[in-house]
Amino acid sequence: MPITSNHRPIWVLIEQEAGRPHPVSWELLGAASRLAQQLDGSLVEAVLLGHGVSYLADQAFGYGAKRVYLIDDPVLGIYRNLPYSLGISQLVQKFRPEIFLIGATPLGRDLASTIATRIGTGLTADCTELAIDPEQKILAATRPTFGGNLMATILCRQHRPQMATVRPRVLPLPDPKPAATGDIIRAELNLSEADIPVKRLDFIPAQKQLNLEYAEVIVAGGWGLGSPEGFDLLQALADELGGVVGASRKVVDAGWIDARHQIGQTGQTVRPKLYIAAGISGAVQHCVGMSGSDFILAINADRHAPILQMADIGLVGDLYEIIPELMRQIKASRQIGQGVNHVEPAYV
Repeated sequence: MPITSNHRPIWVLIEQEAGRPHPVSWELLGAASRLAQQLDGSLVEAVLLGHGVSYLADQAFGYGAKRVYLIDDPVLGIYRNLPYSLGISQLVQKFRPEIFLIGATPLGRDLASTIATRIGTGLTADCTELAIDPEQKILAATRPTFGGNLMATILCRQHRPQMATVRPRVLPLPDPKPAATGDIIRAELNLSEADIPVKRLDFIPAQKQLNLEYAEVIVAGGWGLGSPEGFDLLQALADELGGVVGASRKVVDAGWIDARHQIGQTGQTVRPKLYIAAGISGAVQHCVGMSGSDFILAINADRHAPILQMADIGLVGDLYEIIPELMRQIKASRQIGQGVNHVEPAYV
């Protein structure tokens, strides 16, 4: 839509599935609050679609939304592109936000592009950073380009809303304020089930979900493992720590492990409490995907590997000697904590 006036609200889509909100929605509300402070206090608002999901509005208020636009309809009980994109586009055309942020999830990517096309505006996809241009006072959305080798900052000068999809976990999760309140604006979908050509006949859940983005402990491997069998050792360490296994792009491209495990600009962005990088050199494309980790332990045979410069602790040596020793010490510490005597842990 063409620009009509300034200082419009900043919107965030509250993504939910079966009534469970995606955490990226709360991350985006935190980002929206920061952006609003740079836009003369623009109002932060949320958009919520579904059936029987009005209770999520209270959570949105807790994470910074001052107003929630709600469309609650049985047709929206499951996600389908047509009713969701039509309902949101109608809201955009009526209330005309300045900025509209959506999570770069499978649902968000599918939905955002359709909305942008319907309302005639631009969309910056898969962003890793959001800011307000200090001179033009418009959204500066940064995303990787050219296979992750460059970062591009994109401005949408001529149309509104300025839309962006943002990767989960690239932004910090704000602390909720449970006592916060706000306004709920209810709207009608005006669409019946008969109007929708797509029907869901059945749903087959995945056998095993990999929650890499929101894992608190990640043990990641790179080319320094030497072979795909090295991931068996990393999985054992991850199991010991209650974590999951990640990987660099090079080993994924080599077919050593499934792409769901890839971390970096062309993979997933993570912010665990503990990140163990085993045999990972530390290329920029990988590091931007895990630099938000609370604590980084790097293991590498090359004492000049860049990953060691950003690690909180760096261990130089053979990972096939270091990791088994780490596991032995972890087990020994647990035995001490349970009152088992005469255990003398060694130190790497």
